[in-house]
Amino acid sequence: MAPTNKRTKRIRVLPGFKLTLGFTLFYLGLIVIIPLSAVFWETSSLSWHDFWHTITMPIALASYRLTFGASFLAAVVNAVFGFIVAWVLVRYHFFGKKLVDALVDLPFALPTAVAGITLATLYSKAGWIGQWLEPLGIKVANTQIGVFVALTFIGLPFIVRTVQPILEDLDPELEEAAASLGANRWQIFWRVILPMVMPALLTGFALAFARALGEYGSVIFIAGNIPLKTQITPVVIMGELDMFDYAKATAIAEVMLVTSFAMLLSVNVLQWWANRHNTTSLA
Repeated sequence: MAPTNKRTKRIRVLPGFKLTLGFTLFYLGLIVIIPLSAVFWETSSLSWHDFWHTITMPIALASYRLTFGASFLAAVVNAVFGFIVAWVLVRYHFFGKKLVDALVDLPFALPTAVAGITLATLYSKAGWIGQWLEPLGIKVANTQIGVFVALTFIGLPFIVRTVQPILEDLDPELEEAAASLGANRWQIFWRVILPMVMPALLTGFALAFARALGEYGSVIFIAGNIPLKTQITPVVIMGELDMFDYAKATAIAEVMLVTSFAMLLSVNVLQWWANRHNTTSLA
């Protein structure tokens, strides 16, 4: 009896493509697109002259420089030290490892206001850390350094939790093969480990950077909210909302939105390039 070729029916756990795609677009439109469109709609009530005057006010420009600069610097620092933390948690076994692993997630669970009050207390003149920095001429509370410290605190988990699974799945045989070919430790790191981890590291950097841009609660307490010095952009937006000037608030928010999207898009392009480069190298 000749065998019959029957086409195997693919079992789908979720509904078909059209239904799931429709739900995806509906959900994104409801949660993301409509609220963001409302920002541009509210800003459209301003004339071009008023819009430009609003987004280029000295207080707004100062907040842009501080917010984007501190967020970027905090994300870079977290990318370096977050990688080290993830490396230690994956590659080494030591007493208290579970506790350290749990502490990494603390900024996720801790309310931002509590984090801000805690950091402000620690780094004040009489704080546990601030009292040692004050004689050295280093003031953290009510300065731009305090903003950087707060943004670094809330961004660390994004790097660690993004890089950690990649390090766990990294095949040790690749490192052994490189070592057998005469590569030293730095060569193994730069040519084997880092290229494999780079896409995840860029993703964690983007997440930490985006999280820092919108941070409010943990920054306002330690920064002191000094205009033109330690005032971040979300605080400026809240100030306009408190005065019921919604058009100006959305205008400044629009600048943050467009700039953030452009920078995140650039990071995603770099991530795509890194993934393609790694695939080509392996092939």
